[in-house]
Amino acid sequence: MKPFGPETGGTETGALKPAGPFSAPERAAVYRAIHERRDVRGQFLADAIDEAVLSRILRAAHAAPSVGLSQPWNFILIRDDAVRCAVRGAFERANAEAREMFEGDRRALYSDLKLQGISEAPLNLCITCDRRRGGPVVLGRTHAADTDLYSTVCAVQNLWLAARAEGIGVGWVSIFHEADLRRILGLPDHVVPVAYLCLGHVRELYETPELEIHGWAHKHALADMVFEDRWGGGE
Repeated sequence: MKPFGPETGGTETGALKPAGPFSAPERAAVYRAIHERRDVRGQFLADAIDEAVLSRILRAAHAAPSVGLSQPWNFILIRDDAVRCAVRGAFERANAEAREMFEGDRRALYSDLKLQGISEAPLNLCITCDRRRGGPVVLGRTHAADTDLYSTVCAVQNLWLAARAEGIGVGWVSIFHEADLRRILGLPDHVVPVAYLCLGHVRELYETPELEIHGWAHKHALADMVFEDRWGGGE
């Protein structure tokens, strides 16, 4: 039986609760999860994820904000080896194409990067966006059609942070042709695959993003990203 039944223990409908800051240890835990989150490719252990842990992680994703409270996401748990083999093949075809888009040293470096853990992770998960969820007119989406996709990405981030707190590594695999994922997972036309994730226990994580370690890219300073009042404001 799936451990994802009805929520229990909620507050009374319409009730308000204090909104003050968390305690110092609670704040530290939140910020630790944010800053220690990593995109995991090669550190997965073979141990299965406990169903209670998986339930907590999925509940965290399901608690994400969504435009018009439409909750456009679905979670496809992928354990079947045949399905994962098909997904791995789709990745390898797209990855070969991606490699040719880079030149010289960048192509060589790209070839050395491990960009997925589809076979190694004990669980794969595809988070989708149902673009019909909420009906033909959704509050908040009347003038910004892609806010349902943004909402689904919020669910992805919630899941990622909860997974870090649980000691579960997550890797986002994005190098696919969408049509391949649609075919393999049997997605209807109105459902968009937003995130294909690999999940599993990890013993260690890189202290900084792996792409930075391998010299692919470097973090920008926050000060370079902050403007005031208009684009470039304050420069």
